[in-house]
Amino acid sequence: MSEKENGSGAHYAVHWQDEDNINPPAEFIGQANMTDPGVFDRFSLDKFPECFKEFADLLDWDQYWHTTLDTSDAPCWNWFVGGKLNASYNCVDRHLAKYKNKTAIHFVPEPEDEPVVHMTYQELYQRVNETAAVLRDFCGLKAGDRVTLHLPMTPELPITMLACARLGIIHSQVFAGFSGQACGERIWDSESRVLITIDGYYRNGKLLDHKSIGDVAVEVALKEGQEVDKVLVWQRYPGKYASASPMVEGRDYFVNDLLKQYVRVRVDPVPMPAEGILFLMYTSGSTGRPKGVQHSIGGYLAYVAWMSKVIQDIHPEDVYWCMADIGWITGHSFIVYGPLAIAASSVIYEGLPTYPDAGRVWRIAEELDVNIFHTSPTLIRGLRKAGPDEPAKYNYKFKHMTTVGEPIEPEVWKWYYKVVGKGKAAIVDTWWQTETGGFLCSTIPALSPMKAGSAGPGVPGIHPIILDNDGNEIPAGAGKAGNICIKNPWPGLMQTIWKDRDRYVATYFERYCKDPNSKDWRDWPYMAGDAAVMAADGYVRILGRIDDVINVAGHRLGTKEIESAALTVEEVAEAAVIAAKDEIKGVVPDLYVSLKPGYEASQELAAKISGAVSTVVGKIARPRQVFIVPDMPKTRSGKIMRRILASISNRADVGDVTSLSNPEIVEQIRKQVQD
Repeated sequence: MSEKENGSGAHYAVHWQDEDNINPPAEFIGQANMTDPGVFDRFSLDKFPECFKEFADLLDWDQYWHTTLDTSDAPCWNWFVGGKLNASYNCVDRHLAKYKNKTAIHFVPEPEDEPVVHMTYQELYQRVNETAAVLRDFCGLKAGDRVTLHLPMTPELPITMLACARLGIIHSQVFAGFSGQACGERIWDSESRVLITIDGYYRNGKLLDHKSIGDVAVEVALKEGQEVDKVLVWQRYPGKYASASPMVEGRDYFVNDLLKQYVRVRVDPVPMPAEGILFLMYTSGSTGRPKGVQHSIGGYLAYVAWMSKVIQDIHPEDVYWCMADIGWITGHSFIVYGPLAIAASSVIYEGLPTYPDAGRVWRIAEELDVNIFHTSPTLIRGLRKAGPDEPAKYNYKFKHMTTVGEPIEPEVWKWYYKVVGKGKAAIVDTWWQTETGGFLCSTIPALSPMKAGSAGPGVPGIHPIILDNDGNEIPAGAGKAGNICIKNPWPGLMQTIWKDRDRYVATYFERYCKDPNSKDWRDWPYMAGDAAVMAADGYVRILGRIDDVINVAGHRLGTKEIESAALTVEEVAEAAVIAAKDEIKGVVPDLYVSLKPGYEASQELAAKISGAVSTVVGKIARPRQVFIVPDMPKTRSGKIMRRILASISNRADVGDVTSLSNPEIVEQIRKQVQD
């Protein structure tokens, strides 16, 4: 089957109805950072690329740039060339004159009997300096070296990142939930000589042994040919060792002990070229060499600072909580670098959102008086399932809420708006990717109406276009989906894939490149790999990855549409659609759902859900079967593993499930479906 038949998700009919516009509250508009409708004119394509000076001017520069955009190595774009700056200085030092006594990080431990740690900018400054001294003087690290971090959601993670950035060291943070194998492969690919980890951290009421995973990672890296000289181990409780894994003499060192030699040491921030590398962020592929997304210092930091100020609407006096993990790009951009660059108070929560119960998130929000809340549809669905009525029990007030990471179904969006936001918060439904650094599509919260399930138009400076398989533009309002692309480069875009330029070009640019020898940015539209439809008003609705399309007897169906239809049924908490093999139609949709608390599975309910899909999307989308399961197989970050469900439906090997947060559920579902 050719790519045109099955691989792109382009140009299939969309059955979703457009939702009503909801205007932002007047109270929000009155205090917003951006209320100037002329912002889109300032960032029109005829002002490109000089318009992005507005982003860079949010930062302090050691040396101003001479070239805003260098296209000489297209499509590896370089921004603010000739400029020099330091990311750590911009996130910490420059705020001391005005905000040294203000909280930079509110750290909320998972155990509720442990006090919240409120770390001021002055304290953060001291800890970043002392940690940088350890990296420089004890480890011998310098600008351009790579260091792998395998740290959980504790303050030591942003401290270590900022210490690396202070010296120009390239950090590669691996999500703490990843296995030793995955971490070791990333150590190898990045050629790190130092691994920084922690002895243990809390998850779902348990103090997990984390250091032992680092030991496995070091062994895996060595087998691949990369030797780790030093393993630095933070302690969750300084002076107490929380791991059963022995420390290896001459290789493993407690950071807490090393820091005693560097008390009050100050490390001057190293002025770095704007086009230098700030960090590597590996996207989690199940096969092949890890894909190290490489982000710059100047362009990336300018981009996330502007997005934090304008789209997130963060003011220094706000309490801002992004409930992502710093192990992913959302946490890098919108817990650490973006918010701290504009002097925010950023909340970091160590543990599980539903520990010890479904009210935990709302208790934290009430206690800290959080007024900006940022999370993913995955988590929103999880909170809705675990405690749909919990938010009403707590006295918090959000002015602004974000959803990020994947498309959100209209029914889930409405619960988020009405129940979590109590109908009084402005919501931005942002679309972007690891590769893009920051938001691509979103409403500006005080300027544009909200629309359930729709990410909104391109943010200022981003010019999206929907293309079919042949490169023809699908007009806004045509009711047809295609491949969403961005016409122009932007400062937050990755520079390349680490050590693999060819893969970078092939993955993101080759499909629609007009001339592979061109140095003109107009010839290199960025292909995101997502299917989308653009409404007549320019609002974009993301339908999922271009391979999240089921071709049923020649009809191309977006899985997100079917899942959204299932979620219109009151009893349904989560839905996942997979392609099941069928002798006659080729593939048909199988629909897996889990229910909200208090509801029971029945044949009548399964029929009701199937009927909802037929009504909302059409009879062609009716699932072959609706399986009501006790829970979905999920990763540690809460994503539903549709691959496992597809293996069960198709009676294939489910593979290794040990890294799931709930591996026991897989066998329960298999018996239900196959027996």
